Amino acid sequence: MSKKKGIITLIAAVIVLIACTLVCIFGLDSGKTGSASNIKLGLDLAGGVSITYQVVGEQSPDAADMADTVFKLQHRVEGYSTEAQVYQEGSDRINIEIPGVSDANAILEELGKPGSLSFFDKDGNEVLTGTDVADAQAGYQTNQMGNQEPVVSLTLTADGTGKFAEATKKAFPNHDIIYIVYDGQVISFPAVQAEITDGHAVINGMSSFEEADRLASTIRIGGLKLELEELRSNVVGAQLGSAAIRTSLIAGAIGLAIVVVFMVAVYWIPGVASALALLLYTAMMVLLLNGFDLTLTLPGIAGIILSIGMAVDANVIIFARIREEIATGKTVRSSVQIGFKKALSAIIDGNVTTLIAAAVLGIMGTGTIKGFAQTLALGIVLSMFTALVVTKQILNALYAVGFQDEKFYGRTGVKKPIDFLSRKVLYFAISGVLIVGGFVCMGINKSGTGNALNYSLEFLGGTSTNVTFNEDMSIEELDAQVVPMIEEISQDSNVQTQKVQGTNEVIFKTKTLTVAQRDELNQTLAEQFGVNEETITAETISSTVSLEMRSGAVLAVLVAVACMLLYVWLRFKDVRFGASSVLALGHDVLVVLAFYAVARVSVGNTFIACMLTIVGYSINATIVIFDRVRENMGLEGSKADLKELVNRSISQTLTRSIFTSLTTFIMVAVLYVLGVSSIREFALPLMAGIICGAYSSVCLAGAMWYLMKTKIVKKESNPKKKVAK
Repeated sequence: MSKKKGIITLIAAVIVLIACTLVCIFGLDSGKTGSASNIKLGLDLAGGVSITYQVVGEQSPDAADMADTVFKLQHRVEGYSTEAQVYQEGSDRINIEIPGVSDANAILEELGKPGSLSFFDKDGNEVLTGTDVADAQAGYQTNQMGNQEPVVSLTLTADGTGKFAEATKKAFPNHDIIYIVYDGQVISFPAVQAEITDGHAVINGMSSFEEADRLASTIRIGGLKLELEELRSNVVGAQLGSAAIRTSLIAGAIGLAIVVVFMVAVYWIPGVASALALLLYTAMMVLLLNGFDLTLTLPGIAGIILSIGMAVDANVIIFARIREEIATGKTVRSSVQIGFKKALSAIIDGNVTTLIAAAVLGIMGTGTIKGFAQTLALGIVLSMFTALVVTKQILNALYAVGFQDEKFYGRTGVKKPIDFLSRKVLYFAISGVLIVGGFVCMGINKSGTGNALNYSLEFLGGTSTNVTFNEDMSIEELDAQVVPMIEEISQDSNVQTQKVQGTNEVIFKTKTLTVAQRDELNQTLAEQFGVNEETITAETISSTVSLEMRSGAVLAVLVAVACMLLYVWLRFKDVRFGASSVLALGHDVLVVLAFYAVARVSVGNTFIACMLTIVGYSINATIVIFDRVRENMGLEGSKADLKELVNRSISQTLTRSIFTSLTTFIMVAVLYVLGVSSIREFALPLMAGIICGAYSSVCLAGAMWYLMKTKIVKKESNPKKKVAK
């Protein structure tokens, strides 16, 4: 790159950074399109619409039917937002909370009346009800012209299969129409083209996939076992309040500034290049969150933090490689080129393994997990782009304009490898004590409180208390004056607060309150705030994280781990690398679980995001070390001393392990120091996970691979027998 081109590149990079930053602040138009303030936020950050449905009829509904209805509604409303929540209230009501929207009437009109779907033949006889439909999905099929057309695929239940076979047998000779009626209106009227006896039907004639998707979604919600009617609808405010959002943004800015200063101070000119790339990454992340219309919540922030850590990590790997090449006597220009080339495999493998996990979680996960996966995947792709393209171009430009002396880049000194493997028994013992101690603590907790962990109302359900105050109190005032009193009475440190827009009504969600606790709460509210006790209502609510969602989350994580294992196996051509990575990953999850048990940190929605963040962070750190092991084995061949090679590989990547963990830890630590209580409960275990991830990668993963390599040796084919002379 010539000096002139270098100057142009630097000017262009600064202009793009300034332009992106201005768009993030002010937006592209009067509606602030593309700005940070235009990002769709979740219930915890911005509030949304709350709708309560009641089961039609006087008889108390079956618990299994209620659970099934809640689960199916959850899938339906995720079309509005992956962060939407559905939970049972009382014995016959279901509450839906959808973030990022403010028009309850529009939502109600689109949802219609759940559970009111029927199929009629041409004479008006009901041939199927909604409960006879097991599933409805939009898709494509090839038509007679060989083109792909959008369709809706129906899967019927066993009872529905028989009913539909009889109905289509009568309708087929004349190609009669079957009318699909939802909430009193005909939503589709397909003609019968064949006798359908296998329980699988296809509706065609749609003009677009979007139309097919809407029809499929309507059929699914109409197929609920229970018919529901609207009881009430409200627009609710953010659970955390503007102060919590503001402090989180300040914490993020401070953390990012500290990381930028750290990178410049440690790596000098390469650090300047990474700082510009990291700032551009942050601005582009805001733009892409807008562009992809993603909903940002606390779990989403976890995904961004992880992706920022991985963006820094890629730069640290590259810069360490450059210094190593300079130390061998190569020129700075050559060292930069070789450094990027040698770092490529570690960066790609580390990011792709995490991206695989994000893809699986995005496909199989629901709710919070899906939102986390989307944000993480976006961040990973963007971090790879900024590290491998933006940082490289800026660094080459800085070199071209005159920063060519070795002193601007530094060199790696010759260091004696640390003998990590000789201490492997100690490391295994420490990990064993931590994990066993965690299970012991969980046992003690269960015997004392009935629960191994400090589950929040998202997992256990609880009590929703509606209070109408005499004045309009802000979330900040409620957090300062009312919430501490409720926490003391309920013995719950994770009280959720929501304001009902346009009124003085506030909804407090806590763990399940006893009759005595409810009475005490009512009396205290009346004495301290002048609230009329007769207007206070309390209802038992179910968990927002249903059993199906938990099972789905576990299954999604297991599939993600299996896919990562397969990828590492194929890339490293040795299953022991993958097995060691997975074992290190499992170790980190168990240790952080022990931390939750010992510290009694509340286990709620952010628990899943925290664990997923640790999984992504741990696997990436381990892959970097294994990449160096693979490289050294390729250079030294079978003659190498395996123990010495592993120790040297860990030592060579030790700086990367420390610096990446430190920068990521700083981001989370600032969030913990400045955040409100709910943010601290999210950040604290995340910090423990970062430390644990660094420890397992450095101290355990290499040792486990070494033991597998030396104890589990592949059998040689046709071994030659030694003949005694």
